[in-house]
Amino acid sequence: MPRVNTVLGPIPTEELGLVAVHEHIGYGMPGSELDTKWWKTPEQRYDETVPKLRRFHEYGGGTFVDATGICNGRDIDYYQSLSEKTGVHIVASTGFVGGDTALPFFARASVEYLAEHFIHEITVGIGDTGGKAGIIKVGVSRGGRMTDLDKRIYRAAARASKATGVGILTHLAIDAENAIAIFNEEGLPLDRVLFGHVDDGVNADKTRDTWIAEQGGRIGFDTFGYETELPDPPFWARPRKERLDHFLRFISGEGRIKQVLASADANCSPLGWPGVKGHTVNYIFEDLIPDLRAAGLDETAIKTIFVDNPADFLSIKN
Repeated sequence: MPRVNTVLGPIPTEELGLVAVHEHIGYGMPGSELDTKWWKTPEQRYDETVPKLRRFHEYGGGTFVDATGICNGRDIDYYQSLSEKTGVHIVASTGFVGGDTALPFFARASVEYLAEHFIHEITVGIGDTGGKAGIIKVGVSRGGRMTDLDKRIYRAAARASKATGVGILTHLAIDAENAIAIFNEEGLPLDRVLFGHVDDGVNADKTRDTWIAEQGGRIGFDTFGYETELPDPPFWARPRKERLDHFLRFISGEGRIKQVLASADANCSPLGWPGVKGHTVNYIFEDLIPDLRAAGLDETAIKTIFVDNPADFLSIKN
């Protein structure tokens, strides 16, 4: 029976329900826990996070994939408590958001060491929590081109994915040629990779989303809700209609709806920065799905995007 690793243990894929495939319980850069301005007590983090997850569950959300890598505030004990409290399945990540977020200990590591570390977190657990990672996070460092460390992380992720059967989720889909070359060299089928953030306002016009899909990769439109219409939009914001039109154009291609996944990339309780006010995971229910229905997508298409495609991608395939 296909299964997925959650922080409370493996579950059958049919129990995932509607999936928010690229989100964050709390994301921050390394060292953010020491910042005096934005540091939060555990109670403050709970107060910010629990209502959002409960609302997600009330709307019909089943699974929250936390795309927070090593060194960026990942806290499995906390995730386990949140999952028990709210009824939402939480999938944790191993890997790194990008090489530039890896602390020096990891930045000096070999491909072999990194692969072994990822495999351990997927098959044995993260720290002493007993919670196992269900996804591998990789990313392109600032500057828009993969660094040598990024390439080592991507190669290690490919080996860990082949060894364990879990998928890979990327931060940004730029420099995809280098990424795909590495995955091909390692013999990893590209349907095990979700190329994320093809829709963000900084990189959308530099991202070869249709080309990536033609190579066999999955495509993540996962910054929905970061809109220029927000009172204080972030630098990666994009006009709401522009992003929606991009998404609709992409899925109009033959067979592409089977390759696409969508999410909001929201932070429940940001660490070391103020976050973006007015944007939560529940944008999926409150705005995105109504927009898709208004654009003519039927319930079968919506189920494909938010239920069927994530279940297939997150399934352990070994």
